Amino acid sequence: MESCAGIRRATGVGAAARDGRGLGEVARLLGPRIESVRVATDGTVALLSYKPDTVEKDLGAARDRLAGNFRDSYTSLTRDVVIPGSKQKQISAVATVPAAASVSAIENHAVVLVFVNQTVVIGNGAPTDTASTVRVTLDRIHGRWLISQFDPV
Repeated sequence: MESCAGIRRATGVGAAARDGRGLGEVARLLGPRIESVRVATDGTVALLSYKPDTVEKDLGAARDRLAGNFRDSYTSLTRDVVIPGSKQKQISAVATVPAAASVSAIENHAVVLVFVNQTVVIGNGAPTDTASTVRVTLDRIHGRWLISQFDPV
């Protein structure tokens, strides 16, 4: 029970319930955390997964999940390096996210720690597996969470 009490304190759920603010306030406190973790997880998979035959479509769709300078940097990297390399060398990549956790979240800004497994295959070669951790920063722009930073840790 002690761990549950710690979770309630850390998330503010205990204070909301104790102060009589009810479930609406609890949802308001937890909503950005839950939603940003989902968006960071889905976005990470999209950013790091592609096939040679569909790489432009795959990474173009991923780009729509981004904002600001990171969107510009990702666009340049994929256009100049990833897309041509994938097509020429028949490189495919599949990313999965076995775990993710909210570091911080408020109404329009969140930071999520994402644990990533990625498998890359070059041509007919053997798959190469890597594991990494990424700090994903998101901003809610026009009501939609977008990834504004993507920093390996």
